[in-house]
Amino acid sequence: MIPSILPTYNRAPLSFERGEGAWLIEADGRRFLDLGAGIAVNALGHAHPALIAALEAQAGKLWHVSNLYRIPEQQRLADQLVGATFADTVFFTNSGTESCELAVKMARKYWYEKGAPERTEIVTFSGSFHGRSSAGIAAAGSEKMVKGFAPILPGFVHVDWADHDGLKAAIGEQTAAILIEPVQGEGGIRPLPDQCLQGLRKLCDEHGILLILDEVQSGMGRTGKLFAHEWAGVTPDIMMVAKGIGGGFPLGAVLATERAAAGMTAGTHGSTYGGNPLACAVGSAVMDQMLADDFLPEVRRKAGLLRQKLEGLVATHAGVFEEVRGQGLMLGLKCRAANTDVVQAGYDHEVITVPAADNVVRLLPPLILSDEEITEAVRRLDRAATHVALSK
Repeated sequence: MIPSILPTYNRAPLSFERGEGAWLIEADGRRFLDLGAGIAVNALGHAHPALIAALEAQAGKLWHVSNLYRIPEQQRLADQLVGATFADTVFFTNSGTESCELAVKMARKYWYEKGAPERTEIVTFSGSFHGRSSAGIAAAGSEKMVKGFAPILPGFVHVDWADHDGLKAAIGEQTAAILIEPVQGEGGIRPLPDQCLQGLRKLCDEHGILLILDEVQSGMGRTGKLFAHEWAGVTPDIMMVAKGIGGGFPLGAVLATERAAAGMTAGTHGSTYGGNPLACAVGSAVMDQMLADDFLPEVRRKAGLLRQKLEGLVATHAGVFEEVRGQGLMLGLKCRAANTDVVQAGYDHEVITVPAADNVVRLLPPLILSDEEITEAVRRLDRAATHVALSK
């Protein structure tokens, strides 16, 4: 008999009833150090006072009016994002998946308005993840994502990760854009080297095509910059954002240059809940915290401390771990043991991690993690690794 909740998730047998900063408290009272942050969503941790205050203040005034009207909270957040990034304009969504849908539409509409409607193809890469909508799974193209969901949306050309010759060969007269994550998350925490991102920008400019960056997981301070592409000193034409931008409240966005967004005129896209007052009030409070002078430097410092301790962990448990990879507080432990065993052992030792492809365990902690919590987190990971090693 099918359960009342559609069984599409393999859920861990944990039921958290509250959170405090970097901690999750189970219904039975156990305290777990959260190195998953809801898969990079709770960027400011759980129950952050500034986010609670913003939500409570807005909840007492206005929740929803629809985009038939101007929304002051939406305008403030848009102005913050435009002021802090490459973008000239923003459209608000509810999730990363919705952001992918609009990014694809925007790129194709750009070429349609330029008189080249045949330019619909978007080049993507193996190991990518862009959500679970029809466009998202077609963009990823992996068997795991598309199996059973045919016919698959056409218009995507897939290139192997790091295949430079394949990438150049994939660009033709029908190419509209290149879509890539600066750091692959679901794909196993694979950072794109700065020189490769710079090369992609140059390639797009040479061919006059658009560069779309998926910063749903790597954005909002996760790598120590507001967005990961900033490390390479380049800018995209279109960027997908979600997860950390709402700090736990459902919120996403597409950021774009005026040129790339030129085709998206009145009536070409919409969202009932996108940019609602509640979400934008919280998102604006998140931006206030992240744009504070000391916030991102502290993320970078703490990322260095965590990385150092994780390198020691890997050296101590060479039979369990192979390497540390990633950037900032978007890190992965490449495992020799099964990554699912490491995640399960973490549960047993009250530390939360997230599995990924390529036998990687993701560490995506709240950006407000303290030095003491970093030390405690690695201590718990050490105990979990010992458990895995003794179980082999």
